[in-house]
Amino acid sequence: MENAAYIGLSRQMTLRRELDIVANNIANANTTGFKVEQLLVGTEVGARARNDSIKPGASFVLDNGVGRDFGQGALQQTGRDLDFGIEGEGAFFTVNDGTTDAYTRDGAFTLDPEGKLVTKAGLAVQGDGGDIILDPAKGAPVIGEDGTISQNGALVGRLTLARFDTLGALSKDGDGLYRNRSNATPIDATGAKIRQGSLEASNVNPLIEITSMIEISRAYEQATKMIDNVNDLSKRAVERLGRSN
Repeated sequence: MENAAYIGLSRQMTLRRELDIVANNIANANTTGFKVEQLLVGTEVGARARNDSIKPGASFVLDNGVGRDFGQGALQQTGRDLDFGIEGEGAFFTVNDGTTDAYTRDGAFTLDPEGKLVTKAGLAVQGDGGDIILDPAKGAPVIGEDGTISQNGALVGRLTLARFDTLGALSKDGDGLYRNRSNATPIDATGAKIRQGSLEASNVNPLIEITSMIEISRAYEQATKMIDNVNDLSKRAVERLGRSN
């Protein structure tokens, strides 16, 4: 009976983690470039609580980390000259915090006082030659599908998109950023296109996430009842054993 309670507890722990992830998805349903996440659940076989010699042991629920769906989100027209949406899965803008590169699908950019193209957080957007410098006096920039940037008909630079052979090489870093914490080398995402005056919406489906939240809540309640029943059986067994002695 102890194993049953432990199994139920392990399931409750993963359900709480899953509920946090679903709640975060819902909270970011309107966040530019956000990618929906889900908990990866596995099993871990453990020995029985009272007799290690009895095999197989109980199967406990295991948190195997978070999976992320990098599928394309809908492109929404904004009409803003420095809003760029990516058409193509697995491609990212490259930005730099002054030390290392990071990657994002959020193309809501702006200019700093020096005319440098930066993110809302002030990170420099990277192009073929590094930082991208625009001259506001020359009018609005024009961005081609291939990332070429021009002002008044003159080529200024090229906004490049990076991709990775394995998206698992990227880890989430907050503010819509991903970091390459592996030895993977980014390559040019030649198949992707940049759409000026657009932003990529989150690929979260709120209806699916709300349904998942309800299912998780019900599953948690069922696990709680199961644990309560197991504890009640254990208590009654001890009481009966005491009376028999």
